[in-house]
Amino acid sequence: MLTDSLNAILATNLRDDRSFYGYVPTEWICILFVVLYALSTVTHLGQACWYRAWWMIPTACFCGILEILGWAARLWSSHSPGLAQPYEMQITCTILGPTPLIAATFVILGRIIDLLGTSYSRLSPKMYTIFFCSADVISLIVQAVGGAKAATAVARNTSPVSGGHIMLGGIAFQLTIISVYVLCGAEFFYRYLKDQPLRDPGTLHEGNIRRGALTKKLKVQAGALMFMTTCLWIRSVYRTIELADGWRGRIITTQVYFDVLDGAMVTLSIFALNFAHPGFLVGEPGKATSKFVDEEKSSLQ
Repeated sequence: MLTDSLNAILATNLRDDRSFYGYVPTEWICILFVVLYALSTVTHLGQACWYRAWWMIPTACFCGILEILGWAARLWSSHSPGLAQPYEMQITCTILGPTPLIAATFVILGRIIDLLGTSYSRLSPKMYTIFFCSADVISLIVQAVGGAKAATAVARNTSPVSGGHIMLGGIAFQLTIISVYVLCGAEFFYRYLKDQPLRDPGTLHEGNIRRGALTKKLKVQAGALMFMTTCLWIRSVYRTIELADGWRGRIITTQVYFDVLDGAMVTLSIFALNFAHPGFLVGEPGKATSKFVDEEKSSLQ
C-alpha cells in the first residue's frame, strides 16, 4: 500500500511529453486551491462592502478571481493535459494573479506610515501608492504581454520561449520592486522604533503627525503585512528562477515546486489579509487621520 502511494506521488513529477506541463496536474490539489481562493475572494468582497474598503476589490478580489481562473484551468488540464486552451489560460492567470495583491501591500504600508509618522519614511504615503503601484502596473502589463504571446505560441504549436522571456522580464522587474519596497519598509520601522526621523517633523500640517502610537491593531497589521510580503517575495523569486531555467526546464516541469512556491504562497498571503483586514485595523487610506493629529496636539499642550 505504501509502495503504491509513493509510486503515485513520484509519477506526478515524472516528465510527460504528452502534457504541456511536463506532468499531469493533480486533480485534488487543483480543486483544493480553487475552493480556497473562492472562499477568500467571497470573504474579501464581503469585507470590502462591510468596511467600505472599495480599493480591496481591484486588489485582493481581483487577485482571487485570477487565481480561481488559473487553478480552474489547471483542474481542466488534469483531465485533458494535452489540450492547449486550459494551459494557455493558466499561464496568463497564475502569472498575473498576485500582482493586484502586491499593490494592496503597497497601499497598506503607506497607510501605516501615515498613522505612525511620515518623518520616519523616505517616501510619503502618497508616493508609496503612486511609485510602487505604478511600477506594479508596468509589471502587470509586461507579464500580460509575455503571457499572451507564450499562450498564442502554444496554441499555434510553436516555441513559447520568446513570450517566456518577456514574462521573465516582467516578473524580475516585479521582484526588484518588491525588494526595494521591503528595504524602504524595513528602514521605516527601524527608524520609528529607534525614534530616528529622517527629517524634522516640525509643526503639524496637511494632516500629518509627528509620531503616532503603535497600537495593538497596528501591530497586527504590520505583522500580517510582513508575513504577506515574505510569501509574495518567495513566490516572485521562484517564478523568476522558474522562467530563467527554461520553458521546459526541470523547475517548471516539477509540479510540487509550483504548488508550494506559487499556489501555497499566494494562498497564505490572501488569507492573511482576510484575517488582518486593513478596513478594520487601519481604516481607509487618506481618511481618519485627524483624530491622531488632535491627540498629537493635545500631547504638545
